[in-house]
Amino acid sequence: MEGFDDPGVFYSDNFTVEDNQSDPQINLQGVKKKFKEFIRQYHTDNFSYKYRDTLKRNYNLRQYYLEVNIEDVGAFDETLADKLYKHPSEHLVIFEEAAKEVADELTAPRPEGEEAVEDIQIMLSSDATPTNLRNMKSDVVSKLVKIPGIVVSASGIKAKATKIAIQCRSCQNVIPNLPVKPGMEGYVMPRKCNTEQAGQAKCPLDPYFIIPDKCHCVDFQILKLQELPDGIPQGEIPRHLTLYCDRYLCEKVVPGNRIFVLGIYSIKKIAKVGRRDDRERGTTGVRAPYIRVVGVQLDTEGVGGSPTSVVTAEEENMFRRMADSPNIYERIANSIAPSIFGALDIKKAIACLLFGGSRKRLPDGLTRRGDINILLLGDPGTAKSQLLKFVERVAPIGVYTSGKGSSAAGLTASVMREPSSRNFVMEGGAMVLADGGVVCIDEFDKMREDDRVAIHEAMEQQTISIAKAGITTTLNSRCSVLAAANSIFGRWDETKGEENIDFMPTILSRFDMIFIVKDEHDQQRDMTLARHIMGVHMNAGEVNQPRDGELSLEFIKKYIRYCRTRCGPRLNAEAGDKLKRRYVMMRSGAHQHEKEVDKRNSIPITVRQLEAVIRIAESLAKMQLLPFATETHINEALRLFQVSTLDAAMSGGLAGGEGFTTEEEHEMLIRIEKQLKRRFAIGTQVSHQTIIQDFTQQQYPEQAINKVIYTMIRRGQLQHRMQRKMLYRIS
Repeated sequence: MEGFDDPGVFYSDNFTVEDNQSDPQINLQGVKKKFKEFIRQYHTDNFSYKYRDTLKRNYNLRQYYLEVNIEDVGAFDETLADKLYKHPSEHLVIFEEAAKEVADELTAPRPEGEEAVEDIQIMLSSDATPTNLRNMKSDVVSKLVKIPGIVVSASGIKAKATKIAIQCRSCQNVIPNLPVKPGMEGYVMPRKCNTEQAGQAKCPLDPYFIIPDKCHCVDFQILKLQELPDGIPQGEIPRHLTLYCDRYLCEKVVPGNRIFVLGIYSIKKIAKVGRRDDRERGTTGVRAPYIRVVGVQLDTEGVGGSPTSVVTAEEENMFRRMADSPNIYERIANSIAPSIFGALDIKKAIACLLFGGSRKRLPDGLTRRGDINILLLGDPGTAKSQLLKFVERVAPIGVYTSGKGSSAAGLTASVMREPSSRNFVMEGGAMVLADGGVVCIDEFDKMREDDRVAIHEAMEQQTISIAKAGITTTLNSRCSVLAAANSIFGRWDETKGEENIDFMPTILSRFDMIFIVKDEHDQQRDMTLARHIMGVHMNAGEVNQPRDGELSLEFIKKYIRYCRTRCGPRLNAEAGDKLKRRYVMMRSGAHQHEKEVDKRNSIPITVRQLEAVIRIAESLAKMQLLPFATETHINEALRLFQVSTLDAAMSGGLAGGEGFTTEEEHEMLIRIEKQLKRRFAIGTQVSHQTIIQDFTQQQYPEQAINKVIYTMIRRGQLQHRMQRKMLYRIS
């Protein structure tokens, strides 16, 4: 029997309780025997020995680990699973020893030179409901816990000793194989040497040093986990927790990943601050928590820790029935921010953004994004921010930020110095944390130009490249961007045309739909709007049931998550042909328009806009859970594109945008800019009116001259000094 081959006095426990706690050695040996039986004997319905076969396969592939589900251990022996939950530190070591012994049996005989059996790492997984990070108190210390979160930073791989050898400086005595506790625990060196040799003086205090060559080490990595945004109370700062991963758990996740962590809730001593002793500062006995990870599951669906994340069979049937109903598109659009009156086309566009198109990976390894970006541009008081707030609540993963309070590092990623090791680590920003969801950026026009340029790559390629402090890497940011901005003059000025917009063409072309939201004066509309707002304010205290046809916020959130994970539509042949014909027609129509009418309003459509229409059509098909986007979806996508971007461009609002200027006009602008640089010396102070008069005499239209001046101001080549004066600064 196990345990009786150890030297010692043993006794029979036939007449006592089975789990006798009086001798822990026998008890642990019995537990090891049960673990070995579990690995050997656990099988599923069709007698496939799950863990035995996996262990043998992994060992032969030189992957010395075994992933075990705790629910399977519970099905085999409930007390065994209970011990793993309540005393994981002791029992996980025994489980790994048992796995090593079983691996020895399974892989014998091994080839020459491989007599020693390798250590096996046990990785645990659990289907239990995760606990919120805020609910973890001192009563779960040393127990197994499961928590959700977002990885915000990851350190490099370091080495941690599991067994050390120490030597005395004075008498050269070596003490080998001293075990070091796992996790962030260290080893306290003995103060005195324990060997006494005749005729030799006693060894001095603190004589021992570590022999690095005789230490056994394992890889480890430190991660920083941030709690999910859903679980943070209003006005609170998100909490963080340190994770300790070792061996095969290293480099499983990258910053930005949403994960479920299964680990042992442990505590470590807080490092001393300054030179004073801990007792003087009153920190004796104070411990900082961290988690020693024993299993990691990637949260691919963005479900987080919410109990509503699991879709039942009844809900699935309801979703299928709802997708088949003909008016599903209108119902979803009407359910988006129902307290906001009107703006139906904007709500339909936001519905498309929430569902998103299909991400495509091409044979050459490149990807085409499926996420839709929308810009709401216009007057204050038109409920743009309210729409953004609603989208943040309804999107499965949503991050809301304001342009003025956001920097380039806060939106993309920052490189920080770790206080303990002084090494550089990378922390993901808003767009990395919103991977797989939506980023809502309010006050987009108030952002600094440098910060806005930082998100170019994130919006089109959906990656963030970092090259700082010796760290060169790329993070994923597969998210949609919903931005809201005001015009330069506060309100939209019809007489100014493109001067209302203070955006570079490079950022404008990355938005699939651009809506110009105007606060128009219409007595009938104002009356209806006032009545609607009165109704909202008067019934604010009552619990309103959704009106007929409206869907609740929780239901839409669940439906969006279901559609995004189960459906990835493509264009069918007929829809593709129709879009191809329309694309060619719009290009040629725009070319004819250039020749016949005023050139300012000619809108050539480019490939970027064509891809935007395809994404909108795919998202419409995804709402109905259809595998292919049809002609009907293409028609609606073209209509949405027409009422947003094309209308904005036709009104002169986007005349400076990429793809929205003719070649002749572009050449003229370059010509004006060159002459302007030659005409005025650097540092000259020149009035706006002088520039206009100078160039109108050369038969250049005043509008083109203004466009060049505003472009140069935006680039920093011209600088305002007085009310109507410019100071020429850069050649």
